[in-house]
Amino acid sequence: MSTPQQDDTTGAPTEPTTEFKLEVVVVPVSDVDRSLTFYQNLGWRLDADYEAGPKFRIVQLTPPGSHCSIHIGRGTTPAAPGSAQNLYLVVSDLEKARADLISRGIEVSEIFHHVYDTGTQERVPGPAPERRSYASFATFNDPDDNTWLLQEVSIRQPGR
Repeated sequence: MSTPQQDDTTGAPTEPTTEFKLEVVVVPVSDVDRSLTFYQNLGWRLDADYEAGPKFRIVQLTPPGSHCSIHIGRGTTPAAPGSAQNLYLVVSDLEKARADLISRGIEVSEIFHHVYDTGTQERVPGPAPERRSYASFATFNDPDDNTWLLQEVSIRQPGR
């Protein structure tokens, strides 16, 4: 195993010289066609649907505006359907995104934020105080109970 490159003057790790871009996340599902219909109903673009016999099918879909896609399919992962939890979808306007999903027939939780008190995390109804970026959420599930977490980010942190 190699050690990270370090700056000769400070000893701090240097920036990587190779870009690593997250391209695809595999979402385990039990019924490919049902899930395909669900994600297309969300307005996600169908990029590919490839079948290589009865044991392998891969479907790629991309959320609007995203550089990362998902794969659903048959023979793509040993993970149990519904085991993908809290997959983040970042939106600039949580109320608008929530209303859009509801208009498409999707059950979406109420908006909430977290309060951290005495070392525990508690969900509190409503958006975060002052609509602080990265702090307001809503959730929805796909037909297999894979959980998607909508996170409102209106102002990105530096370097993001």
